[in-house]
Amino acid sequence: MVCHASLHGDRTVRTGIYISTRLVWPAAISRSPLPTGVPDDIANDYSEAALVLPLSEKASAALSRRCLQSLLREAATTKSKDLADQIEEVLPMLPGYLQQQLDAVRNIGNFAAHPQKSKATGEIIDVEAGEAEWNLDVLDLLFDFYYEQPRIAQEKREALNKKLAAVAKPPMK
Repeated sequence: MVCHASLHGDRTVRTGIYISTRLVWPAAISRSPLPTGVPDDIANDYSEAALVLPLSEKASAALSRRCLQSLLREAATTKSKDLADQIEEVLPMLPGYLQQQLDAVRNIGNFAAHPQKSKATGEIIDVEAGEAEWNLDVLDLLFDFYYEQPRIAQEKREALNKKLAAVAKPPMK
């Protein structure tokens, strides 16, 4: 039996049998590594949000929102259950550049998780290109604020206290 083959677009047709071909690249995250000290559950949500970003901005934004809520609960020790209330709790403790961006993660995540219709067109508003990545950028800033900068400050403090001890001076207050 002779099998005739020809190419049609991205598939090969062989006498009625369709063989689909697709080039697949390994999944990879194109973000900076997380600071040491980020708890595993938060790091896993962040990594998953970064991993799915090229496939679904909506899924990435929803995972970023979840990551933010865990971060505020664990690192900022917020008591509220609702994310909007947690954000209100931490705003006074954050530098201005973070205050202005923090609520974006919640809002963009809400567009991903809860279908909302435009009042003008009636169409469901989706997460747009760049918004899910913005969420990850804000999370990076929060990781730096809550984990990396305190670690750096502690290392510097310990080094200075060592020098002070060497000259018989009391440690820093």
